[in-house]
Order: sequence, then C-alpha cells, then structure tokens
Amino acid sequence: MRASDKKARAKADTARAADETMQLKVDALRERSAAGRQAHETMQLRALSPESAVPSGSADSTDSDDSVNSAASTESVESAEPAEPAESAESGSPRRASSRRAARRKPRARSPLAERLAPLVAAVAPYARRLKPAYPRPDRVGWRRWLPSGRQWLGAVLSAFGLSTVFFAVAYAATDVPQNLNSYATQQDNVYFWADGTPMARTGWVQRQAMPLEDIPEDVRWAVLAAENESFYTDPGISFKGITRAVWRTLGRGDTQGGSTITQQYVKNVYLSQDRTLGRKFTEAMIALKLDNQMSKDKILEGYLNTSWFGRGTYGIQRAAQAYYGKEVDDLNASEAAFLASLLKGAGLYDPTLSKANHDRAVERWSWILDRMVKIGKLSKAERAKYRTFPEPLERNPLYATGKQSDYLVELAAQYAKKAAHISDKDFDLGGYQIYTTFDRALEDKLTKAVTKARKKAQKTAPGPARTVHYGAASVAADGRILAVYGGPDHRKQGFNESNATTVPAGSAFQPFVYAAGLEHGVIKQRDVPRQPVTPQTVYNGDDDIPVTTPEGPYWDRSGRKVTSRNDDGKSWGQITLRKALANSVNTPFMQLGMDTGLDKVKQTAQAAGLLPSSLGPQVPSLSTGTSTTPSAIRMANGYATFAARGMHTEPYSVRRITRNGATVKLDAPATRRAMRTEVADEVTQALGDAFRTAHPTAAPAADSVVGKIGTTQDDTAAWYVGTVESVSTAVVVYRMDLAKSLEPLPLKGLAGTREDSVPYTIWAEAVGPLG
Repeated sequence: MRASDKKARAKADTARAADETMQLKVDALRERSAAGRQAHETMQLRALSPESAVPSGSADSTDSDDSVNSAASTESVESAEPAEPAESAESGSPRRASSRRAARRKPRARSPLAERLAPLVAAVAPYARRLKPAYPRPDRVGWRRWLPSGRQWLGAVLSAFGLSTVFFAVAYAATDVPQNLNSYATQQDNVYFWADGTPMARTGWVQRQAMPLEDIPEDVRWAVLAAENESFYTDPGISFKGITRAVWRTLGRGDTQGGSTITQQYVKNVYLSQDRTLGRKFTEAMIALKLDNQMSKDKILEGYLNTSWFGRGTYGIQRAAQAYYGKEVDDLNASEAAFLASLLKGAGLYDPTLSKANHDRAVERWSWILDRMVKIGKLSKAERAKYRTFPEPLERNPLYATGKQSDYLVELAAQYAKKAAHISDKDFDLGGYQIYTTFDRALEDKLTKAVTKARKKAQKTAPGPARTVHYGAASVAADGRILAVYGGPDHRKQGFNESNATTVPAGSAFQPFVYAAGLEHGVIKQRDVPRQPVTPQTVYNGDDDIPVTTPEGPYWDRSGRKVTSRNDDGKSWGQITLRKALANSVNTPFMQLGMDTGLDKVKQTAQAAGLLPSSLGPQVPSLSTGTSTTPSAIRMANGYATFAARGMHTEPYSVRRITRNGATVKLDAPATRRAMRTEVADEVTQALGDAFRTAHPTAAPAADSVVGKIGTTQDDTAAWYVGTVESVSTAVVVYRMDLAKSLEPLPLKGLAGTREDSVPYTIWAEAVGPLG
C-alpha cells in the first residue's frame, strides 16, 4: 500500500471518529431534552386542571424548548413539538372563553329613545365621518400636511361660536343688576353750623346736584353723545366693536382701553368700582345689557349726566356748569357744552387752566366735538360757524374758593371732626355730615373787622413793609372751645392758617408760664439745698445785662462766653418782686427764675397749660424769655385760658356735635387735666390783671375780670398781646415775613406800634370790647 493511500485512509478514520463523537453528543443532548420535556409535561399536568388551564403554561414549555433549541443546532427544533399535548390539555379553556365572548356579543334590548334616533344617526353618520378631521392631512406633503383644511377651520369657528354663545347666555342669565348704588354715586355735601345752630358753610369733596333730563338742553345732551356714544339710542347697551378693541389693546399692551358705551360708563359710575381690569369690564358689559332692557334710554342718559366726573371736585353736568362757567346748565350754549363734554375724557388732561398742554388738548377736542355734532345732524353748519373761539372757563371753581374767614373755620373744624370722630378721609369725603362747631358768629365778625382795620391802616402808613405783614388771632374759652380765629386775608391766596401757625417767638408773653413754674415747684439756688418756695413778693435782680447763674456759678455758652440777660427796652429795674416784674414785662428776673426753677420744670408747666412740645425750644436760658418758643395763636390763647380756669386745662376743640343722616356720631371728649394748683393759677391771673392795668390804667374798671400781657422780642420781629375777658382768652400776633423768599421773620419797622399803644393790643381790645 502506498503511502498516499495510507494517509487518505487515516483521514477517513479520523473523520468517522469525529462524526461518531458528534453523534454521541447529539444523542446525549436529545436524551437530556426528552428528560426536560417529560419534566415540564409532568409539571404542567400537576399545575393545571381541566377547569383552570390557561395558555400561559404552554408558553412556558415552549420557552424551555427554545432554550434547548438554541444550544443543539437546527435538528433540535423538532424537539419543541411535544409541547402540543400541553395545549390539548388546555383545550377546555379556549372553549370557555369563546362561549363568554359569544354571550357578550348577544344583542341587548334597545331603549325606545334609541330606536327612534337610530334612523337619524344612520343618516348623519356618513356626514359625521366626512367631518372627522384627518390630521396631519394625508393628501399633502411637507409642511402643508400640518395646515388645517377649510372644513377643519369651519368646524373650529362654529365650535367656538357655539361655546361662546352658550357661555354668554349663561353669564347673562346669572347676572343681576345690583340693588345698591356705588357710594360715590350718592355723595353729598357736608354742612357746618355756627355755635348758635345757623348754617355756616356747605362743602364737600364731591359737589353734586341732580338735574332732570328735561332741564338739560338738547345741545348739551348731544354734545356729550357726540363725544362719547353717538349710537346711544340704537345700541343694545354695549359696543361689541369697542369691547373687542379694548380686549385687543389690553392683551397686546397690558393696559385697558376704551370700548365703553354711555350705558357701560353709567354702570361703572353707579354700580362698580373704577378698577381697570378685564373682569370688571366683563361684569360691566353684562349689567349694561340687562340695564338696557330694564331702563329707558332717557333715564340712563339722565343718570349718566348726573353722576359723571367733570373735575374741580364736581360730579354731574349742573355742578360742572357752575364750576367752569359760573352758570346753570340750562344757560349753556353748544360751544360751552362741547368743552364740558371733552372733560369726560379726563379732566386732568383737558382742564385748560392746569397747563398749556391741557389747553391745547382741550381746544382740539372741543373743535372735534362740534364737528361731530354737525356730522350726526345735531348742529347746523351755520351754528357751527358761530363757534370759532374757544370758550375759556373760569380760572377757579367759584363753588369752592370763597376766600372768606369761614374757609379757615371749616378747615379747622374738618380736621378736628375727622380726628375726634375717627372718620377716615374717604368716608368724610362721601359727605352727609352735619358738623356743629364752637365758633361764635358775633365774635368772629368782630375779630375779622379788627384785623382788617389794622391791615388797611398799615397799608396807608407803611405800604412797603405792609405787603409782608401777617396777622394771626384766636379766641378760646376756659373750657377749651375755640370761639373765633383770624386765619389770613384770603383763603384762596394763602395756603396756611395764621391762627394755627407756629412761626414766631412768644417773647415776653411767655413770662406767665415761667412765673407759674416757680410758684408751683419752687427754686434751688445752692447745691445740695432743698427747694425753696417762691411767692409773688420774692425779689430778683431786674437790671439789664446781668449774668445768668446756676448753683455752680455763671452759665457759660458753648462758645465759652458768659450768658447775660437783657430787657427789651434796655432799662434796669434794680431789685424787683416777681409780681411787679411780670406787670412791667421785665425779662431778667424771669430768665434767672427759669434757671433756679429748672428749665425742665418750665417746659413741663407750659405743656401742661396747653403749649405743644414741638413749639418749645431747647432748654437754654433764653427759653424763659420766649425767644426760642413759637406757639400758635390758638395754643397761646388756650394756655392763658388755663389760668382763667383756675389751673384746669382742656384741649382746644372746634366741634361740639356731629350727626349723619339723623344719627349722632360719637365724638371723643377733649382731654382735661389739672395743669397746676388752683392757688398758683389764681396768683398768675392776679399778676396778669396788674399787667393789664399797669399798661392801660383807664381801659377797664379794676373790678372787671380783665387781664392781659404784652409780648415783645429783642430783635423786634414779633409782637403779641394775650388777654382774658370773662373767661375767654384771646391772643393776637403781628409779624413780618416774605414767604416768596424765606421763612425768616423780618423786623416790624413800627408796624406793631409802641409798647403803650401796640397794634396787637388794639386788635385785641376791639375784638373783646367794649371794655368798661
């Protein structure tokens, strides 16, 4: 045998051996697979009963066979076939499921309604299937697939329209016209009364006077309609175009704009708030629709004209006519009516007296309204041709600014009423209050005439300085009632009340408070020595320019200089009793008395008597001479009234009673306290009686209870006189100040008269007289 044959036979033997080995492996795998199938089948038979078999068991068996198949090659696929017995074991389960499905498919009995609607549904169904949107659109390519078809757009629009209709119908049905009017629609004036019960003034934040529509001229009505809502008599109460425009502007710009008919504006005025929100606009529109069905157009227009805001504190066309032209509404012509109609767009923008820009806007809108009246046929071209010049309104509202002294009284009473009755500004502005003041009409007239006389005299004798002279005066009873005040020459020109202003020092008129403090508390002249009592006969040095001392020695100011005391006239009086020093208005004893008593005690006594802490200066020696104290005329009179009340102080008040709609409004009672001992107050009153008789020995009999004290300052910037007659204290102050330049007091330059015949005393005497 050749070598080549031997090699071929050896290779064949090797191949057979490999095949046999492979066959053995395959046989072994088949045996293992058969054993696995047998185990699965056994397990399946145990796990499943004919009543509860489910197909999931077969799935498990198949999954197991598949695992063998993946390991054993293609031939092992046949080994999965024995799983069929498991399926036959479960053959009962599909039959049960089939019977259940058949039971479900059994037709149910139809209701009578369904049977009736069946033909209609069958007829509509084909069209409904055609309306069913195919989106994205299959018959388009690219981005066009995403564009809705015409039918889809139509369906969306119809659906939106239907839903909107239902929504508005429900909203309209659910909306009721409010029964209560907006509080601003019923605002009233406040009425003030004199102490004797007679009317004094009628004021209020809102001035309103309702007018029947028949009393309002046609030109006035149509000027308003041309400006605001020319289709008023034909629209349903709302403007859909205007509302759409307002919503668009609100969503686009973030603010609410226009779109209101007169009916809507009337609803806003009398039923709703002024909030500029879409929610309020929607409610306004719903109420307007209902109101238009419930109220006549003429009634709505009448209400609108009587409740609209025209500026200058006025509501309603009648008050607007009075405020801007000083005439009744039935006297207005078409030109004036056109201007008033322009104010409905916003008085702050169209009142021509406020600025040049306002004037330009007012003229433009006035002309436009007249042209609109011509366009809608409510004004002829010939009549329009007559109105080429803008009808300039009055500079200020004559209903408000009277310029009388009663304006100052009203100002005081209003401030006190709100504070004492705890009335908010908002509620007070709504009006309806009857305010009974403490002001005495006769005394007010006398005080005003006395000051007016002095002012005219000053203008003749010293016209230059007289232009900057100021007079303030007030009368206060011992029980705190403010009986009269003089606040200034003209309330329209002067923005503050002279009687209530704290502008100039009290000067030597402050001495009675220092005297009372010494009598009340005593003095300390030496360190570690108890306080010693002070009497009217206690003696002090009355010389001019003497040093002020303390228990430690001389008083030094911050610049390192000794502080000295000066008398107003530079006169030296030597040793003088305190009572005589007060009668002659000597400063030096009272500056030293203040140091000995304690400046804190002086301030305490002055405040207890009625002076405000804010009007008292720092605790320095000059405090006792009144150079750093700036009380108002009201407070100075109230302080002297405390002496007349024998030491009992009552806070000054100007209102004694308030009612509203017949009901009494509770007022806080003015605070009352004991400021000093009775004997101290009586002694001060007696000393003030000496002061009055020393300066004016023949003015009144000694038996009369008339007391008074002059007040002067070393720099001649202020002059006072404060006195009491029959328990009524009156304070008068005269000073100069150029308010256009500064708040610094100027020298009086003789306008206050002399110490013996001063202008403040003359005014005081005429106001409280006749004396004796």
